[in-house]
Amino acid sequence: MLSLWLRNLLYWLVLIIITPLFFFLLLLSAPLPRRARHVFGVSWALSLLWMLEHVIGLKYKVLGAENLPEQPSVICSKHQSGWETLALQKIFPWQVYVAKRELTWIPVFGWGLVLMNPIIINRSDRANANQRLLEQGLERKRHRFWITVFPEGTRTKPGVAGKYKLGAARMAKQFDMPLVPVAHNAGEFWPRNAFLKYPGEITVVVGQPIVPSEELGPEAMMKEAEQWIEARQREIGGVGPFADEDEKRKRLAASAAA
Repeated sequence: MLSLWLRNLLYWLVLIIITPLFFFLLLLSAPLPRRARHVFGVSWALSLLWMLEHVIGLKYKVLGAENLPEQPSVICSKHQSGWETLALQKIFPWQVYVAKRELTWIPVFGWGLVLMNPIIINRSDRANANQRLLEQGLERKRHRFWITVFPEGTRTKPGVAGKYKLGAARMAKQFDMPLVPVAHNAGEFWPRNAFLKYPGEITVVVGQPIVPSEELGPEAMMKEAEQWIEARQREIGGVGPFADEDEKRKRLAASAAA
């Protein structure tokens, strides 16, 4: 346990040191084109991901990477921890996040977030929200960015399915972009708001893209994505120290039967 604490302290120390450095570089890059300055934010995420893998011992594997479309798409991902906000930037091509306007008000973090080209939504301005979402999304697509959305809106505990909102599917439909479902069990090793991250191997599963069509509207697209994601969650869950107890028992029973 002492070793785990020391490794986590080293991770946090590196985070504290490199974050101002990358933020300063990001600020200096503000006049540059979108994709040019994007490299600094991605490099920050990849640096932390390297620390997690090589210092904490939190590795990962990706199943279904062959399902990645060649064109920019909407990533529809399960959200359990902070890990996926870093790892998705390595697993997928360069991407932007959909973020609520309030996040941009956070000192330092919010300024850096704005420079990373997010799609900003103002939830209090429903009358103009859809039009602004369409304008921003199409602009990001023109720059060949992928768009990452966590459809449950917040982090959920392992074994828990939140309410899937339609935003990701609506964007895929409006922007004529494939919707790519993503499942993972990161929350079993990095619980929500936890100081300690635990070693192990996270499994990420990338599903086949759901392509919008005249017959397939946002509701049907999101239902298909939700059913696929939650089915995969049950298959890969139950392995980490913070796994859902029911999923742990099911996995143990399956291992015993085998």
